[in-house]
Amino acid sequence: MVMQQQAIRFVLMRGGTSKCLIFKENDLPPVGGERDRLLLEAFGSPDPRQIDGMGGATSLTSKACIIAPSERADIDIDYTFGQVNILRPMVDYGGSCGNCSAAVGPFAIDEGLVRAREGITAVRILNRNTQKLIVAEVPVQNGHAQCEGDFEIAGVPGKGALQRLWFYDPAGSITGRLLPSGHPSDLLEVQGSEIEISLVDAANPVVFVRARDIGLSGRESAAEIDSRPGVPQVLEEIRGKVAVMLGWVDEWQRAAAVTPGVPKIAMVAPVQVDRHAGTSEQVDFVARIMSMGRCHAAYALTGAIATGAAAHIPGSIVHGVRHPDRAERAIVQIGHPTGVIDVDIETDTARDGAVRIVRAAGYRTARRIADGTLYMHHALER
Repeated sequence: MVMQQQAIRFVLMRGGTSKCLIFKENDLPPVGGERDRLLLEAFGSPDPRQIDGMGGATSLTSKACIIAPSERADIDIDYTFGQVNILRPMVDYGGSCGNCSAAVGPFAIDEGLVRAREGITAVRILNRNTQKLIVAEVPVQNGHAQCEGDFEIAGVPGKGALQRLWFYDPAGSITGRLLPSGHPSDLLEVQGSEIEISLVDAANPVVFVRARDIGLSGRESAAEIDSRPGVPQVLEEIRGKVAVMLGWVDEWQRAAAVTPGVPKIAMVAPVQVDRHAGTSEQVDFVARIMSMGRCHAAYALTGAIATGAAAHIPGSIVHGVRHPDRAERAIVQIGHPTGVIDVDIETDTARDGAVRIVRAAGYRTARRIADGTLYMHHALER
């Protein structure tokens, strides 16, 4: 007797600099082990090539989005993000993905979950991972999400339709506080020496270090960082020890297995300044961010939100490397391995004088690549 493969509907989309498989929640098993097994099989994990699934063998192409109509009157859709591990049988729901968020609004419109309005359709999205509101301003033409346009984002070839994503009250996405330690910077013992860090939680928690403090210039390519002897290891030690600070693991060595996606870790450095020619790049500073143990080929959008927020916080490492001529601008321009990412940070001042992040915007493009039926080895339990 030949066992028939089980079928499930999927949509493959690019959102920003990531690709994701998108599923409607009612097509999946309930939250739990069976759902995770399905997602792992869909991507072909665990396997470094993901040869028996639809993953692209990088963390940027091993992402799942689960969408459902919201039960709340003020929300259009609920969105759950899952980072599907390539090497371990694990789906990490610990944080969100800003780039994949750019795929969610267009998906909801084209699937009829949200009524399309010509011009711009605002899709109100509740990210279940963080319980935060995202409003996607999706360009619409002839009743469908528009993908053609003249907007370029670094890390994606060609042009697309500009979509603005607003992250409302993004502070404390997981930890409950913009500055989880209560300070804009802290000292952390790493490999027998103290290193200064800044931990900022806005859209996702990110720990920042100066590139020079770990022997880098901040201008290295992603491949150079991944291959630099000892650098990925020291970055993971810093990330793991921050996970211990947050109470997520007891020993920092377990962070890679227990919480590989968050906190994220980024390295920052000032731009080079020539008093005669001006800055070498029209950016506020340069940065590199890690994704699941490897350097991101571009820059994570939620990481950019946290980076932009940190640039507005006096005393943070990011604020300290920001170009002084740009210190008062709401828009923060971050130089990364393949170009520049802009984020717009709206702030005000709390009664105690602390900076408050009201909302933040990122600018992305997205498009549907494929849709159809995904075939699974195992029967599904619903």
